[in-house]
Amino acid sequence: MSQAAAKEENPLINIIVNVLLPTIILSKLSKEGEAVYQLGPSLAMVVALALPLGYGIWHWAKHKKFNIFSCVGLGAILLTGLITIFLWKSPEAKPHVALIFGLKEAIQPLILGSLFIITRRSSSPLFRTFIYNDTIFDVKRIEQSVAEKQQISEYEGLIWKCTLLFFGSFCVSAVLNLGLSFYFLHDLEASNPDWRTVYNEQVGRITFWGFLVIGAPLMIVAFYILYTMVNGLEKLTGLDRETLLVPR
Repeated sequence: MSQAAAKEENPLINIIVNVLLPTIILSKLSKEGEAVYQLGPSLAMVVALALPLGYGIWHWAKHKKFNIFSCVGLGAILLTGLITIFLWKSPEAKPHVALIFGLKEAIQPLILGSLFIITRRSSSPLFRTFIYNDTIFDVKRIEQSVAEKQQISEYEGLIWKCTLLFFGSFCVSAVLNLGLSFYFLHDLEASNPDWRTVYNEQVGRITFWGFLVIGAPLMIVAFYILYTMVNGLEKLTGLDRETLLVPR
């Protein structure tokens, strides 16, 4: 239960450097044009790949082991970049652009959600970074009480249950991303000479509505998970809510 094992880099920093920043770079720099930041899909993918690749090499040199976040980031960016190149290099819009783009959009939250499962047994599980951490819960007191009451298996089961709920929220996000892609891109005509402009406009709408349609449910799920954790810990430890949570 203790988190005093060999310390790893902050998982949040890992996600930002290896997944989020490369994804932003790929989405914002992939357009072709005269502006210095309009690199085109191929060069944008190279720039995006440099972050997880460089971080992974640094991590290997320091710790002599692979960084799972860098591996996942490289895979996600390669997939996204290759799909972007596949769509962008064609003189006409692909016949199944909505499905292709939708699958790309769905894969990204699935990858992030999977990291909650993958890091479960590591010294820094993602669930502890986002929900169950020392800034919200008095983890030391909780684990002491759990050990005293010999409720370790029940305690770990509660954390696993909430981790699965978090993973489930990302699965919902993936389905919603796929639905948004079909809604906005299903009628993109291959014969339209300005299909790239229309494509970029629709992708912008998908991004905007994604924050509303997907962000709100994720927030609701996060609050539900927090509620589940507090109630479960109250039953396991016998401590009240004010004792479980760090005072604000």
